[in-house]
Amino acid sequence: MHHSSRGGQKGNAFLETGLIILPFLALIMAVVDFGLAIFLQSTCQHAVREGVRYAVTYQTASGLGHDASIRAVVQRNAMGFLSGDSGAGRIHIRYYDPVTFGEKTGVGSNAPGSVIEVSVEDFRWDWIMPLMRSRTPLNIIARSADRMESLPTGSFPPSR
Repeated sequence: MHHSSRGGQKGNAFLETGLIILPFLALIMAVVDFGLAIFLQSTCQHAVREGVRYAVTYQTASGLGHDASIRAVVQRNAMGFLSGDSGAGRIHIRYYDPVTFGEKTGVGSNAPGSVIEVSVEDFRWDWIMPLMRSRTPLNIIARSADRMESLPTGSFPPSR
């Protein structure tokens, strides 16, 4: 008697496909997950860099102080990741004395020659991939700094 083994081959192909497709999909999802994390870090870094570039020229948006204008620029360049009040709360603007590197606060902290640092801090990103999900989300931090320019008029806007 001759038995056909076609049914067995079909079953083997189905089983092999099932064994291959799950690790393959996990690998694809891991690539997407890490790609999104890198994209988010890059986007935040670009946003704070644009905020510093805006800050050193003492530009202000209509009706906003210097720091509020910088926050608006960072939010505009963050592709929606830092939108709303919760996003604005993660944007930090600090001024430093260029000699002592001590933090300057209050009126005149954004005087020409000061060092400005714009940062995004405490931005948490949950992993998408269920197998890689840990109890701790990814914490994104991005910083950029530059020296405040001097202006020909000698005046500068209030920092707040």
